[in-house]
Amino acid sequence: MIGIDRDNDAVSYCRKRFSTYSDQLQVIQGEIGEIDSILNELNILNVDGYLLDLGISSFQIDTAERGFSYLADGPLDMRMDTSLSVNALDIINEYSERKLADLFYNYGEERNSRRIARKIVEARGKKAIETTSALAGIIRKTTSYRFQLKTLARIWQAIRIEVNNELDQLKESLEKIVTFLKPGSRIVVLSYESLSDRMVKRFFRGEDIDYHRSESFHASRDSDFEVLTRKVIRPTEDEISRNPRAKSARLRAAAFIKN
Repeated sequence: MIGIDRDNDAVSYCRKRFSTYSDQLQVIQGEIGEIDSILNELNILNVDGYLLDLGISSFQIDTAERGFSYLADGPLDMRMDTSLSVNALDIINEYSERKLADLFYNYGEERNSRRIARKIVEARGKKAIETTSALAGIIRKTTSYRFQLKTLARIWQAIRIEVNNELDQLKESLEKIVTFLKPGSRIVVLSYESLSDRMVKRFFRGEDIDYHRSESFHASRDSDFEVLTRKVIRPTEDEISRNPRAKSARLRAAAFIKN
């Protein structure tokens, strides 16, 4: 088994946690978009299964200094890989108003994106926005109390996706892993927001991979997969009661058949 994660803390933890299985499990720091390079370096020609667990971890959310939570005060960061050159602070303080609005709309599906972007630009004109609490405060002032938490979640999602280039990483990963699959190999993907889930759904169907909404889809190729999940699988009420953060999880699975 090969385990890949961008977060050095997660890699260090897993290597220690599973040290007794070192002959069966290799834990590698890397990006899923580099899956071909990683497997080639390990001289692995084929895989039997590919599990993608997307999004952020509870460890990242609960570590305030990583900036992934709008409920805790910390620096604006949101980098999964802390060696990345651009973080959330750069985006919030340097992107133009138009670029911020487009970011919030496209990656957060936030309808109030233009107003929020305008208020951010106005605020940073007086003082740089450096913390999660400062950014959250600006957003709360632009949003009615009823929708504040959902809006904050959308804005944080948009910034996080941008910082970590998550959608392009997913696209590259799905397209590259196909060359390593054997007939009957499985791909299982756990996503936690609609953009990634939409891309996975289209990929399994043989359609162009795109996160944008569309009224109609046109297959660009014959599908290489047999979809195993007729409908997206969501957590049960029991699962959510035991783990509330599983509420937004969406699972899709497919078998590689290669026409």
